[in-house]
Amino acid sequence: MSAPLLVLVILTLATLLLVTEWVPMEATALLTLGAVAVTGLVEPHEAVAGFSNPAVVTIWAVFILSGGLSCTGVASRLGRQVLRLAGRQEWRIIAVVMLSAGAVSSVMNNVAVVALMLPVVMDLARQTGQPPSRLLMPLAFGTTLGGLTTLLGNSPNLLAAEALRGSTTGPLELFDFTPAGLIALLAGVAFMVLVGRHLLPRSDFTAAAGAVPAAGLVTQYQLTERLFLLRVPDGSPVAGRTLADLRIASILGAQVVGVRRNGNSELAPGPQTVVRAGDVLLVRGQQERLQRLVGWRLLADDPEPATGQELVEEPLDLAELQVAADADLAGKTLRQVSFRQKFGANVLALRRGGMTLEAHVLDTPLQPGDALLVHGPRSLVQKLAGDPQLRRARSLPATDLVAAYELAERLLTFRVPSGSSLDGQALQAAGLAQAAGLRALVLQRVDGTVVMPGPEVTLAAGDRLIVLGRRADLELVRALTSWHIEPAPSDADLALESEQVGLMEAVLAPRSRLAGQRVREARLREHLGVSLMAVWRSGRPYRSQLREMELREGDALLFYGPRSRLRALGREPDLIVLTEAAQELPRSAKALWALAILGGVLLTAVLGWLPTYLAAVIGAGLMVATGTVRIQEAYRFIEWKPVFLVAGLLPLGTAVTNAGAAAWLADTLSTSLAPLGPVGMLAALMGVTLLASAVLHPVAVIVVLTPVMLQLASTLGLSPRVVMLATAVAAASTFISPWSHPINVMVMGPGGYRVSDFVKVGLPLTLIVWGLTLAVLPYLWPLRAP
Repeated sequence: MSAPLLVLVILTLATLLLVTEWVPMEATALLTLGAVAVTGLVEPHEAVAGFSNPAVVTIWAVFILSGGLSCTGVASRLGRQVLRLAGRQEWRIIAVVMLSAGAVSSVMNNVAVVALMLPVVMDLARQTGQPPSRLLMPLAFGTTLGGLTTLLGNSPNLLAAEALRGSTTGPLELFDFTPAGLIALLAGVAFMVLVGRHLLPRSDFTAAAGAVPAAGLVTQYQLTERLFLLRVPDGSPVAGRTLADLRIASILGAQVVGVRRNGNSELAPGPQTVVRAGDVLLVRGQQERLQRLVGWRLLADDPEPATGQELVEEPLDLAELQVAADADLAGKTLRQVSFRQKFGANVLALRRGGMTLEAHVLDTPLQPGDALLVHGPRSLVQKLAGDPQLRRARSLPATDLVAAYELAERLLTFRVPSGSSLDGQALQAAGLAQAAGLRALVLQRVDGTVVMPGPEVTLAAGDRLIVLGRRADLELVRALTSWHIEPAPSDADLALESEQVGLMEAVLAPRSRLAGQRVREARLREHLGVSLMAVWRSGRPYRSQLREMELREGDALLFYGPRSRLRALGREPDLIVLTEAAQELPRSAKALWALAILGGVLLTAVLGWLPTYLAAVIGAGLMVATGTVRIQEAYRFIEWKPVFLVAGLLPLGTAVTNAGAAAWLADTLSTSLAPLGPVGMLAALMGVTLLASAVLHPVAVIVVLTPVMLQLASTLGLSPRVVMLATAVAAASTFISPWSHPINVMVMGPGGYRVSDFVKVGLPLTLIVWGLTLAVLPYLWPLRAP
């Protein structure tokens, strides 16, 4: 295969992986680096040269410089002072928010700017009665536009400048972007004030939120729709136990938000709160889930105990299977892979290192070598034994496995009583398929037929049900289902707050370790000391079955608990609290250091005393050396995705040039572009970049397109400086998707936005920036190469 064709194949595959994200973008970049090196398209030292590239160095150094402005409060203080000029008129607030965010983002990483300004703007929305949806998208767009105004404003600008290093036109300097970027910023502000704000959604809950913040959150998240009361009857067998012992969250999927006893109320009760007979619990959840579990009370205990042999009666079987070393199952839980639904069999126990795990089997990540005790129809069990991901661990007869795992001691037996409402009901509808660690394994009909009880299997009077579980769990379920359900009072929303207890909203921080985790796995209650009440996603609240919900970037989370613990959320690196009062106190004593260091970096870069990348590295080192930024914070402030994308994809750009693919693409495209004239050609090149940035990370777009753009500039006689300026602006100013930039994702949840909202507002703004850049550049720089 010829070198040009080979590099185009690699380019196509890399683009496909970057668009689909079948593997993480960073991994795609590293694999691309390896591919161009292994195939000989670049030398080994060229393949890793991206990690020392000045643009890469500047990118991570600027993240640390931005962190210094963040943790000393310089940026937020500036934002607060400017926002005092906003007044109460919507158009004026939007203009001030965009201009202040744009000014700060000209010298600071965009993600850090939004992370700092988000709580300030949310507080401003509450104080002025404006919906957050009217202010947060302007905040994100103003930040992006501000990043266009200087070399340090965003990664595409740095990459464009680096691409011109050594060219005849000379490199782009710190403020070469300012004229076009400033005009784009002012035009964007004018558009949002005059037109864009009328396209923004307006949420119905805003009026309440403006006057009484907590009441607004209750209304916004529609919490009262899922509130009800549970009264503990006299003589309840579980009276005297703690809420932790009752496991209401895991069994009922509900949350106890208050306890009333003898006329006194305790809000946000902790796990050690003891429940007494006569207590009334204010609960958030689905009443239907509690009602579905009543079936466990309707079953009659069978006096004949199980022997364990019922598990292997025809057509059922048991087998001990071992997870293979190269199995895809490794690292995943049985619940994540939907083992029962996928394979039609149950896993009754897990043996690891000579120890048998019986509890939480479904939620334990599997490891190679784990032995799984599998139960199900004989044909399916035998099929599983031949699966390449699993193999037989021990060739024991099924009856010996029953004894080895002591299954008989963990089996409960029941009968469906004659005349019971269970007669004729499906197992799932009756709530008997699985609950609180109880799993139905065998159904024996009156005529002797044995059935594996799937969710749709119908019960009949006289059926004998064999269940795996503990008697204590059964009694707990029966006790909870005997509690009396009552409707919540009409003023239940007011009962959610007191001087000691309240609500607080937060979003996942960029690179949060919580992203991708299920709520149950994140163990928020244990780690944070507060309860997750609801999640806002894609323009709507989710309040039920939160334990199984996977958290995503852009989610807004509503927490409930003691105010002291809520205020502590501001110190959590995985969260951005949407009120400034709860933010971690800034390191104000170091503010002058941060300003002096940043000023020194800018001054040396402008005067040309040092290259920009070297000045930025020294500045980052001084931030840490002076204690302005702690070393652990420095690592956290660096956004590693663009660093790895640039370092990994730069060798691909080198390969495109070395193999002649850039020249071939330029020659092919030039025949179509040449008749358009200089402005038309520039418009077409910007259009390609805008379209690519709508589906790819802007950094990936500019790294991949740079060799082709420079070759096209040479072929068409255009100024490389103008082409790279236009390419950088286009790569960084695609507003039509919430995923085109992390800051759009950050405002999506608290703003209650849908994807269509970004299209409605972002598409015309993108076209305006495109058109203005084309109109302005000819007056700033010659379009034709000298």
